[in-house]
Amino acid sequence: MRIGGFPMKKLKNEAELVKAAISAGSKYVEDRGAAVFEPTDSAADKILYIYRLLVHDRKIQPLPEEQVSQKAICGTHGSCLRITRC
Repeated sequence: MRIGGFPMKKLKNEAELVKAAISAGSKYVEDRGAAVFEPTDSAADKILYIYRLLVHDRKIQPLPEEQVSQKAICGTHGSCLRITRC
């Protein structure tokens, strides 16, 4: 993967960052009273819902709609970190 002309390496703890982002995002969603995630909800569904809520609340800048996907939202280095900071 290349961003800004520079090759990017996969983070060693990327899976842990995704889990932390989902956990922090789930807490934000539930504290806000927007939804309650069920144990059967997939990680992809949670990520997309959290992303859309953060965009709606203007906590993060949205991606162009044609680029919205799980990989684009949480598959890049900055996105997971950005979500955990909100």
